[in-house]
This record gives sequence, C-alpha cells and structure tokens, in this order.
Amino acid sequence: MIDPNRPYSRLAINIIFTNTKATMQKAALIRGGDGLAQYTDVYTGMTLRGGHPYDYEHIRSSEELFSKYKAILSDEQIAFVVNCPENVAVTLRAINQSKGKKRMEDWLSNPANIANYGIDLKLTLTNLKRADNGILRMVESLRK
Repeated sequence: MIDPNRPYSRLAINIIFTNTKATMQKAALIRGGDGLAQYTDVYTGMTLRGGHPYDYEHIRSSEELFSKYKAILSDEQIAFVVNCPENVAVTLRAINQSKGKKRMEDWLSNPANIANYGIDLKLTLTNLKRADNGILRMVESLRK
C-alpha cells in the first residue's frame, strides 16, 4: 500500500541517478574520443568537455516529481520517473546552482538569467517538453 503522506526521500532516486550518470559518462567519453567526456548543455547548447564545471541535472526536479506522483507510485517507481533518460541532462554548474529547485519556467521568468547564462530559449523549451513527455511515458508504463 502506498502512503500518499510519506515524506520526500532521495534514497531510491540517488541510487538510480548514480547509475544513470555512470552510463551517461561512458557515452560522453566515447563521443569525446580523446579521453575527455563531451556533452551538450541542455539549456545553452554549448559543448561541454571533461574539465568544464558541469553538473548532471534533473530537468524536472526530483522533489517536484515526488510530490506529484507520491500518491500513485512507490519511491522506487518515482526513482525511475525522475531518472528517465529525457529528464537527466548536463548543464553548466553555474546554471544548475542558480536554478536550484526552481521550475525552469520560473527561473526563466527573470530575463537576467537568460542573458547572464546564455540560455537558448528554443532549445530549453524543446528539452522541457521532451522531459515532460518522457516522464509521462514512464509513469504510464509503470502504471500498467
């Protein structure tokens, strides 16, 4: 039985997140081709290489998704939703730290964030939609 009033916990989320990051790192090293990882920043489109200050990012925060689905999914199921491939990406550490747990749409409502961090709005909105679609697909597959 699922307790819809249970407190937020990252335990299961972090276990899957660790595995997801390791898989992403392996692919990025292959893309880099020279021993350095190569990523594309999910919000700027900038190429990021090993040594750049970047973070792995949940596009939709784990806390937001936990709150949204805790009445219908277990912690383990939520971990798969949070860490679906469409919701995990890489961005500059400065962007990730500035955004924090805010929804990206709220963070983008400050025009200074767009200008200061070189945000590509079209790319960002495309990736937000992609994350939302992936999350919904994962939820639907877990509810079957």
